[in-house]
Amino acid sequence: MTMWAELTTTGTATRIEGPLLYLARNVDVGLNEAVEIEGADGAARLGRIAALDESTIIVEVLEATAGLGLADTRVRFRGEALRFPVGPGLLGRVFDGVGRPIDGGPPIPATRFPRIDGEPLNPAMRALPSDFIETGVSTIDLMNSLVRGQKLPVFSAGGLPHDRLAAEIAVQARLRGDRTGGFAIVFVGIGVSHDVAESYRQAMQESGALAHTAMFLNLASEPSTQRLLTPRYALTAAEHLAFVEGRHVLVIMTDLTNYCEALREVSASHGEIPSRKGYPGYMYSDLATIYERAGLVHGRAGSVTQLPILTMPADDIGHPIPDITGYITEGQIVLDRELDHRGVYPPVNVLPSLSRLMSAGTGKGFTDPDHPALAHQLFAAYARAVRVRVLASVVGRDGLTATDRRFLDFADTFETSLVSQPGARSLEESMAVGWRILADLPTSELARLSDTQIERHIAPLTEATRHG
Repeated sequence: MTMWAELTTTGTATRIEGPLLYLARNVDVGLNEAVEIEGADGAARLGRIAALDESTIIVEVLEATAGLGLADTRVRFRGEALRFPVGPGLLGRVFDGVGRPIDGGPPIPATRFPRIDGEPLNPAMRALPSDFIETGVSTIDLMNSLVRGQKLPVFSAGGLPHDRLAAEIAVQARLRGDRTGGFAIVFVGIGVSHDVAESYRQAMQESGALAHTAMFLNLASEPSTQRLLTPRYALTAAEHLAFVEGRHVLVIMTDLTNYCEALREVSASHGEIPSRKGYPGYMYSDLATIYERAGLVHGRAGSVTQLPILTMPADDIGHPIPDITGYITEGQIVLDRELDHRGVYPPVNVLPSLSRLMSAGTGKGFTDPDHPALAHQLFAAYARAVRVRVLASVVGRDGLTATDRRFLDFADTFETSLVSQPGARSLEESMAVGWRILADLPTSELARLSDTQIERHIAPLTEATRHG
């Protein structure tokens, strides 16, 4: 076990402001070092050094500061950064936001103590993301495929069913082929309510998915400083599962907006100068330290794939949180309030959605040779159908051409048959739905498909409809 060069100080606390403990500096310590804070009640609290100068040390206390007094607070400096003990047995366990088991089980039999902020990685060691992860959601698998090693965020909004979607993907996600035994989930709830946390835990237990999942649950009632560390503890576990145990790990994090709100709160308490909408100017680089821990590494068997979920304040995709996230990540899945109001679930709007690495994990050798062409044709047809809807709102259905009326009907069928789904679908089932709804359009309008693809997939459906 790692040994710390510990230093202890007592009676140097000068003030306590929320989760921040201010100390008069009388020891030689460094930024981000781990500390233990002990009050008169004898309870040890975890913390880390957030800022320091020649005369002052500011400690972020990761637990409640109630009961701490200035005169009797004892601080122990560990002499190194926060670490997470990892080893066999991470899967099937539930942890709090700072990596402590909360499922009543024993501590993890640790074999390694990696830093929670990740080990430095030479960029030249990174491999290109590849291969397909099936989520059971048609609009993702068919239209915006998730690729192993990718970071693909979900942009949601308040009141939309992203919590339900996150739990379903965690239960349904899998690798295809003969690698299913090496697949694992790291599920991260950041600033969630107790009810939502319990619903996540219950969904994983009842489905049996908990057996290949490590859960990290940070509650809204816990200190905001803890939210800043929860994704880092979870990603440390994911990196161990991937690059030490050789597993392919999907990390689902919800809600990154709660993380950013905690970042703004803690930054303001430090007295830092705010940037856009009060968020710190370093939020871009801070989020990058989370998102960029996804990927593949040359010479190592495993991979880390991220599916972060965030709610857009005021449904604004230009808000700093989704805006910055879009720059760092490789696409986005966008949930739509209008679709949700119409009862479409999951309410994914495919037009602003995008997976920039889809071509690296789909097509021949990965999914189906006709998968990319089908996805492109569906997107093009739906984009035209949405434009026809706008025209129909002006001139009415009777004012449209016969072809435009077929596209207008296609838009409704697309949303009710492909986007909306009663349960999990395999990629093959999603593709079958896609071919079926394209058969309702004139073949002359299917410009993204080859003659061979039309003959193989569309013509039999058209013939069956004609004779039916």
